Amino acid sequence: MPLSRKQIAWRAAQDLGDGVYVNLGIGLPTLVADVLPDDREIVLQSENGVLGVGPAPGPNEIDLDLVNAGKQPVTLLKGGSYVHHTDSFLMIRGQHLDLALLGAFEVAENGDIANWTTDDPKFPPGVGGAMDLAAGAKAVWAMLEHNTRSGAPRLRRKCGYPLTASGVVRRIYTDLAVIDVTDKGFVLREMVEDVDFAALQNRTEAELRKAPDLKPLKTPTL
Repeated sequence: MPLSRKQIAWRAAQDLGDGVYVNLGIGLPTLVADVLPDDREIVLQSENGVLGVGPAPGPNEIDLDLVNAGKQPVTLLKGGSYVHHTDSFLMIRGQHLDLALLGAFEVAENGDIANWTTDDPKFPPGVGGAMDLAAGAKAVWAMLEHNTRSGAPRLRRKCGYPLTASGVVRRIYTDLAVIDVTDKGFVLREMVEDVDFAALQNRTEAELRKAPDLKPLKTPTL
């Protein structure tokens, strides 16, 4: 079975190193704050001016003055701070963030990412800080469902939607796989056990290459 959204977040969280400063993009990446490894210090930043973002608050912990860039209530860890959004973007544009975890509508085999607008008039464009993060973070990973609700592939030879940034994505986490973006295209690192390679390739527009150490993609039940 495909992974749930929280399981995708859990899998991405396992690859975060100790001591890294990470921005969580709007949507799927925000779930990473709830599933961070307990044995590492990972500092989460929100571009609206929060450093030290904690997990989502419980029903009785919500402070409407404390929100992330997606206007979702968050918590603040001990030692965390609020800063002016100008200072927050100086962190981003000054390349002080180790990683940006971004949601995406599409990712191309050369690392292009499209995540700010679609052709759907029901969803107005929303650039937010994505372009700054894609250009300013030292590394960019993308998190998304492997296919649209209609079954169309999101991992493509070339993005069909307007780009957020060109050639920046280095790793992709989906509900079916973990994929690296290399000079030779998509390299499949992990794959859920209920899908074979041929079926996964059929759900992916761009060519997939198996890593020599290809592993099953396993997560806890969340």
